[in-house]
Amino acid sequence: MENFLFDFDGTIADSGDAATLATQACFKDFDLEIPTNDQVRYYMGVPIETFIPELVEKQGKDFTEEQYNEMYQSFREHYSEIEMQTTTLFPGMKTTLEQLKNEGKRLFVVSSKNSISLKRNLKHLGIASLFEDLVGSDQVENYKPAPDGILILLDRYHLDKKQSVMIGDAKYDLQMGKRADIKTCGCLWDTFDKELLEKEHPTYLIEHPSDLLKL
Repeated sequence: MENFLFDFDGTIADSGDAATLATQACFKDFDLEIPTNDQVRYYMGVPIETFIPELVEKQGKDFTEEQYNEMYQSFREHYSEIEMQTTTLFPGMKTTLEQLKNEGKRLFVVSSKNSISLKRNLKHLGIASLFEDLVGSDQVENYKPAPDGILILLDRYHLDKKQSVMIGDAKYDLQMGKRADIKTCGCLWDTFDKELLEKEHPTYLIEHPSDLLKL
């Protein structure tokens, strides 16, 4: 493989419980039933604009677009307070990324995070310079598992699909890669359900970041 497209949370970095805690705080702000850790974890890999409405609707609530926008803002405020304290690179990830870069591989990020938050995270972790470009949720018309983010990069950099792979810890990442007609790689170092990834029949299924060097 020549072109490596990475998800961020759960793939490059471990954000700990930041997303869960931010979601729960957000729901508390709006006097809603606070979702459990497992309920939030189920949706990891998709943007807040997708999973927050679903969780709200499951409570029988009918929110307006304005109310949802206020919830998204609440989530981002809580998340930004928590993320720097909890987000760390997975062991061996930086070394692997550096080696891929040194070998002339092209590295990109396709994430459900907002691009501003994503850039802040990459800079904080000291790996921003290793990536040629990124696409966040605010830069696509359709969210994961739609292939928009990948297609933007394939077109922008004229990448060879046969030499491109989407790497992620969630089924949405693999579904997105398939829909973009590129290779897929499920990573198991942070996944909460190995079977979900196996059911997507990824091209590769790896256990350690260093395994990326073998693709």
